[in-house]
Amino acid sequence: MALFSTAYWAPVSTYRLAAQCDIVEIEQHERYQKQSYRNRCTILSANGPLSLVVPVLRPHDCGIRDIRIDYSKPWQKTHWRAIEAAYRSSPFFEEFGADVHEVYTTAFPFLFDLNIKVWEVSLALLGVSFPWILTERFMPPSGAQVGMGANESVHTQDFRYAIHPKAKRKPEGLALEPYFQVFGYKFGFVPDLSVLDLIFNGS
Repeated sequence: MALFSTAYWAPVSTYRLAAQCDIVEIEQHERYQKQSYRNRCTILSANGPLSLVVPVLRPHDCGIRDIRIDYSKPWQKTHWRAIEAAYRSSPFFEEFGADVHEVYTTAFPFLFDLNIKVWEVSLALLGVSFPWILTERFMPPSGAQVGMGANESVHTQDFRYAIHPKAKRKPEGLALEPYFQVFGYKFGFVPDLSVLDLIFNGS
């Protein structure tokens, strides 16, 4: 069993690790963590890595399920245009672009609901299937084996805080193999981008 935070088009490492686990738990009882993948993802644009951030209305010390999305800015149009510009020449954009675009035609009041939707869409487009559930209660980091490799024999492996934009090292046991990227000829292979990069470029 492995424990992950909710995320907006989570990085490839999340899916690589999740695919190695018998059951995946998605955290729904934690406090919102700012500057994390919970409301942002990174794609590879013509100008290099680009961070896409979902604006949120964040009350003090708010639970992740209570975080509302801020629609005072046209972030959906901005994100979709950036995704389209980055991946329209990728091998699978024509096949999967409409499915991803559909996410941006719905106004999700809460960030958590948006993230669950992109989780479901990404799993479907990747063609992978494994059991996953939402947590029943909050488990403090000390109550799980934090950052353990996916092959360790432990009850729960906690990746909620190990997969983070500012993390200096990846969880143990994680191997990210290079694959084709549209702008790889300019920047070389950029590892652990959003799962969108894997969906559109193929694995």
